[in-house]
Amino acid sequence: MENAKRRFWTRDSSILLGGFFITIFLIVYIWWPLAEEYLAYIDWNGPWWLYMDWLLLEIFLFMSITIIARANLKTDVLIVFAGICGGLAIESWGTQTNLWHYYTAERPPLWIIPAWPIASLSIDRITRFLNYGVQRLQSLERKQIQSQETLDSTFKILYWLTFASFLTLMLVFVSPTFDKSYTILSLFLCILLILTPTDRRFAFLTFIAGTGLGYFLELWGTTRQCWTYYTYQTPPLFAVLAHGMAAVAFWRAGLVLKLLWEKTGKRERLPVVSERQASD
Repeated sequence: MENAKRRFWTRDSSILLGGFFITIFLIVYIWWPLAEEYLAYIDWNGPWWLYMDWLLLEIFLFMSITIIARANLKTDVLIVFAGICGGLAIESWGTQTNLWHYYTAERPPLWIIPAWPIASLSIDRITRFLNYGVQRLQSLERKQIQSQETLDSTFKILYWLTFASFLTLMLVFVSPTFDKSYTILSLFLCILLILTPTDRRFAFLTFIAGTGLGYFLELWGTTRQCWTYYTYQTPPLFAVLAHGMAAVAFWRAGLVLKLLWEKTGKRERLPVVSERQASD
């Protein structure tokens, strides 16, 4: 049973990978004119490899590998749902307030929304890998009690330094849109999440994982002018770090959904007591 839990490829990996490819196919099929326009940049009669978007292919390959690692639909479904809802909210905020815009001028474009849950699954796997590394490092220490206390103190400091710095940067970046309700709501949500940590270590690792993947996503999108920020940076530091904050928000949302799911399941499993049994 223990070995089954540690397998890289699980039964759900095939389902998840199939769903991933179906999603990509549907995006290309539904928005074929956009795909056709993109493919037109490649000279298929010449040295086509010089025109290939290798960064996009590498990102695609990396996320394909990570999302199948130890897949578990019971938890992954919640991650996907949080990613879709959260991604739609973030894209609506950014495009409606003109913090960034897409080359198609859609506010927001629906074809970008599936990228959020896919990225969320990839970030989940990266975070768990980082957390496993921390646990392994901790197990090598001889004095377990002191090691745990030191580790907790270290991540506590890293947590507050990281998220306080992000919030400061966010205030500066979104300052032109302080008159927008979307921005006020986003700020309130970020402050609430930062001030109510459930697990500082996992939150910090999630932020790092989201930022790492977010850098390459933002680098691709801004240098290809798929989307452009009002600062015209490629990419702006805030946008990269915002992927980390979004990952933390999705993770926290997933915890809430899981809790609600478990409570609902427990209620359904409660025995039905008739009025006669109750009176007895």
